[in-house]
Amino acid sequence: MTTEFDEIRPYLDEELPQIYEELIADPAFVKIVGGVLPFPFEVIAERMRACKTKLEFQKAFCYRFLRGLADSSTQGVTSNLDTLTDSTCAFTFISNHRDIILDSGFLSVLLVENGLDTVEIAIGDNLLIYPWIKKLVRINKSFIVQRALTMRQMLESSARMSRYMHYTINEKNQSIWIAQREGRAKDSNDRTQESVLKMLAMGGEGDVIDRLVEMNIVPLSISYEYDPCDYLKAKEFQLKRDVLNYKKATADDLLNMETGMFGFKGRVHFHVAPCINDQLSQIDRNLSKQDLFASVSSIIDRGIHANYRLFPNNYVAHDWLYGETRFADRYSAEEKERFEAYIAQQIGKIDINYKDEDYLRHMLLLMYANPLTNHLKCKPNE
Repeated sequence: MTTEFDEIRPYLDEELPQIYEELIADPAFVKIVGGVLPFPFEVIAERMRACKTKLEFQKAFCYRFLRGLADSSTQGVTSNLDTLTDSTCAFTFISNHRDIILDSGFLSVLLVENGLDTVEIAIGDNLLIYPWIKKLVRINKSFIVQRALTMRQMLESSARMSRYMHYTINEKNQSIWIAQREGRAKDSNDRTQESVLKMLAMGGEGDVIDRLVEMNIVPLSISYEYDPCDYLKAKEFQLKRDVLNYKKATADDLLNMETGMFGFKGRVHFHVAPCINDQLSQIDRNLSKQDLFASVSSIIDRGIHANYRLFPNNYVAHDWLYGETRFADRYSAEEKERFEAYIAQQIGKIDINYKDEDYLRHMLLLMYANPLTNHLKCKPNE
């Protein structure tokens, strides 16, 4: 492999022994992992050293931890990943983004359970706040998306990441997961950022369509019945509304990660649409680049919106938000009452000056109504 990608790529398997020793000697890593895994740290260290590949490490540690999270914080994680019958082909899964850690984490769990290889994961370096976290995610097949750069540095970084992703799909035959946008869609109005597609089209050969076809893009819909971070997102909306130049602190990112991982999520579903290569081949290549990228974004968005798993919460929220009874046949009186109590409970968790409960309630309802709103635009008769 070229050294061009050394700064951002996952570790090579032959690099793992040295990285294990660095982690084992890091007191912060020892403290965190010792508190999470129910074994003496000496046993954890021994098991780490026994893992010769990244996939072995994932199955020994990450899979077990994430499967435990799925069992304790959800009422089941389901998928249609058994439809990915061509295991010889590497895909770029582009998904909506709900949870900082678990969108890609649960995907890898489901892939393992369907006898498929795990994915390489795009992760922003803003989340890699401690050295041990950066090392751990690179063992866990993550590659680094560099943020907070100058415009020129950002362009160079994006081009390098695009070349790396094309290399990963076409040379390593390794599937990738990337979110459809930078950061989570806080209001659940999921839209593919054209900047993500422009980045993907920087690498590869041929015109823009050829370069995107190389990536074997598969839209992936992720549906959580409950978003444990919903009240944190609502709080952030009010702070951004009321506080000039508001920005989240590092502690806020940590709280979002912890809440998202351990909070109750109800039912969770992952749904892959077919690879979009056939649809890409039908796009007029003479379109302006702006119109071309808008067309590709629309294809991915439809693939995501059409395949949401909708829950009673989504229908209750939509009726409540818009003062309707349009979907009253999709939920019982008990389900409506339970969701109303849930919303009140989440608002109660928000600690903020000049708390605007009407606004916070509106934003929470919007988060649960938007997936249904977008789904109906694709499938109006449902």
